[in-house]
Amino acid sequence: MSQSYSDVVQTARDYYNSEDADNFYLHIWGGEDIHIGLYQSEREDIAAASRRTVERLADRLPAIGADARVLDIGSGYGGAARYLAKRFGCKVIALNLSEKENQRNRELSTDAGLGGLVEVVDGSFEAIPLEDASVDVVWSQDAILHSGRRDQVIAEVARVLKPGGHFVFTDPMESGNCARADLEPVLARIHLETLGSPQFYEKTAKANGLELVAWEEKTPQLIRHYSRVAEELSAQRANLAGRVSEAYIDRMLTGLANWVRAGEASCLAWGFLHFRKPAA
Repeated sequence: MSQSYSDVVQTARDYYNSEDADNFYLHIWGGEDIHIGLYQSEREDIAAASRRTVERLADRLPAIGADARVLDIGSGYGGAARYLAKRFGCKVIALNLSEKENQRNRELSTDAGLGGLVEVVDGSFEAIPLEDASVDVVWSQDAILHSGRRDQVIAEVARVLKPGGHFVFTDPMESGNCARADLEPVLARIHLETLGSPQFYEKTAKANGLELVAWEEKTPQLIRHYSRVAEELSAQRANLAGRVSEAYIDRMLTGLANWVRAGEASCLAWGFLHFRKPAA
């Protein structure tokens, strides 16, 4: 079935379907969890730090079991979906716009013996293809920023959540401490006009009937993560020959430096956001 995407979402879809991006995330990030990590040391392995983020975010969830349905929006290669399915025995719907990532997700989930628990769905979180009040948890990691309609994404999340359900996510955000010009290098690199903010998400969630449980700020981890990825990309550059173009690597290193500078200037925010839909 042909699907229609907003311009911003289509841009992200084309990017994540590209050979350059796919090989970068596979060989530098590990091809499992492609989001910001929680580091215990300056030079910790990226994959280990990224998996720690999944574990800590999952710790925020209430006790869920095999009868629960979890929706992971912007699920990437499905690392979190597999972790949640294995840890809780729950069914996870992995909604993602990149067919290339989704195919690898299906393969990895089957190889892990979790194909029966992880359902991979091609689509956008701006129009979630699920019924109202049909999932117990909505989960997302560093994906919602790619939407130019973040208010619509939150409305969709609220729509599909059951009463009493939980919404947990991370997202690179603006802090509200800087002018737009200070963020322009970051925004231009990822083809966005704005970033969300903790205040935006709290206000928008409230407008859609969700209540804030917690905002756990961990912005220094954003700075450390992008610095660590830049270090690893530079160190592995020769090994990426024939897999990732030189032009892509140069653009990525510039973009990573912009993220680090904006973070060090206190223009960015990152951490765990946790909302709950009140029980009926």
